[in-house]
Amino acid sequence: MMSFKELVEQDNKTVFMNLDEFADTHVIGGKEMPCIIDNNEMIDREKRYQYKRSLYADGVYLKEVLLYVKAEDFGPLPAVGRLLTLDKKSYIVSDAIDEGGIYSISLEANKT
Repeated sequence: MMSFKELVEQDNKTVFMNLDEFADTHVIGGKEMPCIIDNNEMIDREKRYQYKRSLYADGVYLKEVLLYVKAEDFGPLPAVGRLLTLDKKSYIVSDAIDEGGIYSISLEANKT
């Protein structure tokens, strides 16, 4: 019988990061891998952190991206403040959490 952690690990591979189900292929740090970009969760987070918007001048805004990627595909958890490219666009890691073998990585960049 499989343990709960083993079942979660199996689901991470066969369900959540399945290219036919939830994931899409993106280039992260120059390496192609399956990941999920979650625009809905980022919108919810933006609502909770409205104060960030007031820090920017007119015509400049904060572009935020939340992605989920398998730890084994990505490698070591990225440090906050690290520069990371996603599909040839540069972002700074604003948050990174290991959620049981899946990394939740928040990225941001100033845009005009």
